[in-house]
Amino acid sequence: MSDSLKTQTLQDRLDRLQELEEFTENCKKQLNDIFETLGWSRDNSNQEAMEQCPYDPNHRVPVRSMEKHKTSCSRRKMGYSAEEEAEMFDPSVCYENSSVRSFTMDKSTQHQVILQARSAAPLMRMEGVFWQGQYSGQPVDVPENHKRAVCDLTVADRLALYDHVVGVLNQQKEAASSNNDDLYVDLVSKLQKDEQQNEPKTHLELMAEMRDYKRRRQSYRAKNVHITKKSYTEVIREVINVHSQELSRQWREEEEEESTRSELSSQRRRLDERRSASSESRLSHGRRHRSRERSQDRESKKKRKKRERDSRSPDDHHHHHHKKKKKKRKEEKEK
Repeated sequence: MSDSLKTQTLQDRLDRLQELEEFTENCKKQLNDIFETLGWSRDNSNQEAMEQCPYDPNHRVPVRSMEKHKTSCSRRKMGYSAEEEAEMFDPSVCYENSSVRSFTMDKSTQHQVILQARSAAPLMRMEGVFWQGQYSGQPVDVPENHKRAVCDLTVADRLALYDHVVGVLNQQKEAASSNNDDLYVDLVSKLQKDEQQNEPKTHLELMAEMRDYKRRRQSYRAKNVHITKKSYTEVIREVINVHSQELSRQWREEEEEESTRSELSSQRRRLDERRSASSESRLSHGRRHRSRERSQDRESKKKRKKRERDSRSPDDHHHHHHKKKKKKRKEEKEK
């Protein structure tokens, strides 16, 4: 009886030991899977440095994957689902090797732009213009997809942000174009053209010539005697000559413009004189015509009076002659 109990107890112990070994192996396997997922190593000497997530203090992530984790964790904190995050991608990859300019908007800049547009908008509702009530008053997170942009931002907010981004990019473009104007000048073709036409070189071309000269090897420099023999004074003299010729050309153009203006003014003066002479001739012709008409009227009146006198009777004529004498006596008495 005692022997059977001993054998049973031993068997139970062996079974229990087997279960513990299986459980231990299973735990080791699970731990190894967790280490592989987190990028950890069971050896502390080879373990990567860990950092705490700024969005969740319970997250500790390896340094090499911190940026990716911060992007994902910030989106989770803003309420984006895993499906929405799976549809997102980083657009900066598209602009790495291209000349397309990009602009990154942050939360403070977005709120500042909306406030500026709101302060410039009218207080009351007006047709065709956004008023202050159509802008957001509280700061919102920068939307990561179209759905959030439509839900979190009003139409007025989106238009203000669009105008701001376009204005900033245009300023960058103008600054870059003003700084790089000289880079887009085909100096080689201009120099060849000037050599063919024997025209004086500009200051920019001379500076390009000196720049190319400094880049050449010493053995090649010695062959270009027409450049190596020029001193600083000679180079400056050429620059002064170029500027003088340019000024003289501008002066000649201004003189030609003044001469053309004077010719135009003289032509206008002649036209005015011709017009005034023609108007005077018309006036004098009208006066002569009117004086001729008056003289004809006078002659016709005289002829009419003469006919009337001739048609009177002798008595009327005697009476008229008597009246005339009486009037003449009266005038003599008055004198």
